[in-house]
Amino acid sequence: MIKKRKHKLTLDRPVTYRIKIAGELDDTWLDWAGDMMLAVESDDDGLPVTFLTGTLDQAALLGLLRRLYSLGLPLISVICLEVV
Repeated sequence: MIKKRKHKLTLDRPVTYRIKIAGELDDTWLDWAGDMMLAVESDDDGLPVTFLTGTLDQAALLGLLRRLYSLGLPLISVICLEVV
């Protein structure tokens, strides 16, 4: 019998996150965000929302969230997709 190895969420383990913010960021912003993938979509009201998806540890995640805050972009959600 093979047991599936469970990955535990920790402060230093990289995790893949999907961050959703109100507003639109263009591709030039990715120079700062590193290996994050960026996608812009429209919400139900037709307003732009940006999705940033990538693998970060907790320190990098907090730095990214602080940067978004300093730009005045409202945070809609942060979802943990996968613990690496």
